[in-house]
Amino acid sequence: MAVSNEIEEQESDDLYEHYNFKAGKGQEPLRVDKFLMNFIENATRNKIQQAAKNGNIWVNDQPVKSNHKVRANDEVKVLFEHPPYEYLLTPEDISLDIVYEDDVLLVVNKPAGMVVHPGHGNYSGTLINALVYHFENLPKNSNNRPGLVHRIDKDTSGLLVVAKTEEAMTHLARQFFDKTSEREYVAMVWGNLKEEEGTIEGNIGRHPKNRLQMSVFEEEEQGKEAITHYKVIESLGYVSLVSCKLETGRTHQIRVHMKHIGHTLFNDERYGGDKILKGTSFSKYKQFVENCFKILPRQALHAKTLGFEHPVSGEFMRFNSELPEDMTTCIEKWRAYATHQSM
Repeated sequence: MAVSNEIEEQESDDLYEHYNFKAGKGQEPLRVDKFLMNFIENATRNKIQQAAKNGNIWVNDQPVKSNHKVRANDEVKVLFEHPPYEYLLTPEDISLDIVYEDDVLLVVNKPAGMVVHPGHGNYSGTLINALVYHFENLPKNSNNRPGLVHRIDKDTSGLLVVAKTEEAMTHLARQFFDKTSEREYVAMVWGNLKEEEGTIEGNIGRHPKNRLQMSVFEEEEQGKEAITHYKVIESLGYVSLVSCKLETGRTHQIRVHMKHIGHTLFNDERYGGDKILKGTSFSKYKQFVENCFKILPRQALHAKTLGFEHPVSGEFMRFNSELPEDMTTCIEKWRAYATHQSM
């Protein structure tokens, strides 16, 4: 491909990959700047166009201008001269709620709002920034992230296990891969579930049009296997409290699976749960829900229970954490509302 002289000459060997997207099979021809706007959080069209002008946007291993049309199966990369900021880890003195610790691992209760690892738009204040401050020489996982065996979303609260040795990292990661670890979440979802308990199976992968969302795919060749077992804890009128046990651990798994069966998580902005999805048209009800959104300004999801075999002793360990105050307060308000409605 001939490259316009408006693009500054760059050798790909001199650049670091920051983003990599594969256009779907059904991708209609679309300008690369518009394509990337759909997939990169907090990106502006002006910044993308400037990046293209500087030779930082490549399609199928060739730099392109911002008006280049992306087509089906194209590989789109964004490359810069500096490494991604997520690899530049700065130790930060952030307090941790450590539930358990020994020589080879620790269990942390992560608050809602804390990002687990640095990434685009979140380069400080993360759990890893705190971990590298408090602990030296943490082993790195396959993604080069110190101590991390698994992760939970920024606005999900709850338990995480962190490895302190290479052996513990390998042993714990194998348990998550083999599905022998135990993970139970508590979620508040919109609506009343028809079945008191059940299993949701559906491959999960990136949404074909919105890179910031995950989606359930019916075709086996798309996405990765995902299995969630759920059980209703309590019905609260127009919302329900649900226990979700993970057999697999895909990105946004509970959030995507619950939406897939028609029960989006309460106040899950990314998946539409921040709208009134069930209930009445009364203005008082609308005000009540908006007050609940203010009390719980995030998706109603908490990683409550975590179980695994200790890498050294072989003992099966199980940890539980209380629901955080924002969730309990919101649940109590719904409980009172449901009781009042049934009178």
